[in-house]
Amino acid sequence: MPPAARTALHPAATPVPAVEDRRFQAGRVVVTAAAHAVHDMYTAFLAPLLPHFIAALALSKTQAGTLTVFMQFPSLLQPAIGHLADRYALRALVILAPAAAGILMSLLGVASSYVMLAFLLTLTGLISAGLHSVGPVMVGRHSGAALGRGMSLWMVGGELGRTVGPLLIVSAIGEGSLLNASWLMVFGLLASGLLVFVLRRGPEPTVAVRLEQPLPVRTALRSMGPFLLPLSLILALPMLLNVALTTYLPTFLTEEGDSLQLAGAALAILQAAGVAGALLGGSISDRIGRRPSLAGAMLVAPLLLLVFLAVQGMARLPLLILMGFFTLAITPVIMALVQESYPENRALANGIYMALSFTIRSGAVIVLGLLADGLGMPTAFTISAVLALLSVPAVALLPGRNSARMR
Repeated sequence: MPPAARTALHPAATPVPAVEDRRFQAGRVVVTAAAHAVHDMYTAFLAPLLPHFIAALALSKTQAGTLTVFMQFPSLLQPAIGHLADRYALRALVILAPAAAGILMSLLGVASSYVMLAFLLTLTGLISAGLHSVGPVMVGRHSGAALGRGMSLWMVGGELGRTVGPLLIVSAIGEGSLLNASWLMVFGLLASGLLVFVLRRGPEPTVAVRLEQPLPVRTALRSMGPFLLPLSLILALPMLLNVALTTYLPTFLTEEGDSLQLAGAALAILQAAGVAGALLGGSISDRIGRRPSLAGAMLVAPLLLLVFLAVQGMARLPLLILMGFFTLAITPVIMALVQESYPENRALANGIYMALSFTIRSGAVIVLGLLADGLGMPTAFTISAVLALLSVPAVALLPGRNSARMR
């Protein structure tokens, strides 16, 4: 049996270097982040295609809305995938993800029923769960001492993909059939080919380099308990603010009398500033520390929203930019913190974080919608800002394990 295959099947055989490689491997990080962008570009096709499916398959709006659930619920499997990734070489999940997502999402036009659509989207969700369980950990290992910078680049890839995806699919189909978009799978195939070339060349072994053998899953979960409570607070309370800005901002602005075009432009400005926040947030935390960076962003973002609610007109433009920057600067810092807190089980910890984030976000969308229906959108936005402020002290509750790594 070849050495690479032997290593993949038997994690105990994984080579353990005497000295940790602390270099920032820019080529591998950038290419993996670019593949993340291509993958998320495809998953972003669904939202703009919902009106097409409603008309073509005579779906209700509730049925159309639940299509997103089929693609998202496999995220709950990420802790299990992460646990396997800590023990076996699952790099193939990352390499294959852009191609698989490209094929599945570019062929949605062949679906002749709701059931077939649900099947294709569930498969896409499984591919996505694998990528988001293993990909950030791979980027983290290739980032060396600059883990925050690596997480920033990973986040930027996803944000760019989700920005480009809707524009690309709408342009590709034009006034024609969705089958006209099948050629778009070529981008995913090219991305996977590039990953094979970049990730398999050079002296690094095929499997991920580990300095520590993974702990048994029960031991790892027990050790994560003190970390998960404050992490849940840090995710849950600010998530309402995140949802308010990224999901309900156009609705809020149109209810205040702005045009749909202006509301859409405001969201685009927010998201563009968020790309900058995702890019710089992790790098800043490499320099000043994870906790100060996290607490600072979590404090500033809700204060900016409260000011935004109090002003009108063009005075809101710089606030939109700043809110986008600080809101999305939080995520790469958390991702870096999660990984370096549990180096023996990075992928398991990352998978738990991703599943927790997905679950909390799904609930936050519903809660904020209920608040808006019952109390009005401005009040709902105000509540989201206040709750986000209340979450800042939870940063101090994060345990000090591996404090040298967390600075």
